[in-house]
Amino acid sequence: QVRLVESGGGLVQAGGSLRLSCAASGTTFGINALGWYRQAPGKQRELVATISGRFGTNYADSVKGRFTISRDNAKNILYLQMNSLKPEDTAVYYCNVKTSNGPYSGYWGQGTQVTVSS
Repeated sequence: QVRLVESGGGLVQAGGSLRLSCAASGTTFGINALGWYRQAPGKQRELVATISGRFGTNYADSVKGRFTISRDNAKNILYLQMNSLKPEDTAVYYCNVKTSNGPYSGYWGQGTQVTVSS
């Protein structure tokens, strides 16, 4: 079992920056992929960025060049640096972790709200 706690969300003006953090605890051995997803009101949850040892980093086209995903393996923390934020980035952001022997869909955090004002 892996427990994930996100932080760092908030209200920011367009063009501003935020850094999200996701702290993992529990059975973190065997983590093989991590990612950030987001869900805006009335929309489906969508992939923002993923990182893994096997495939490196991957970004949604809408955030390429503005967002950077990274991880601190020693501290079991996943980050998402978000720059040049746009109102359309407004959503609840979720951290996801997949392990070698965990559920196929991985583990999810509770989410953190990001609101970008125009």
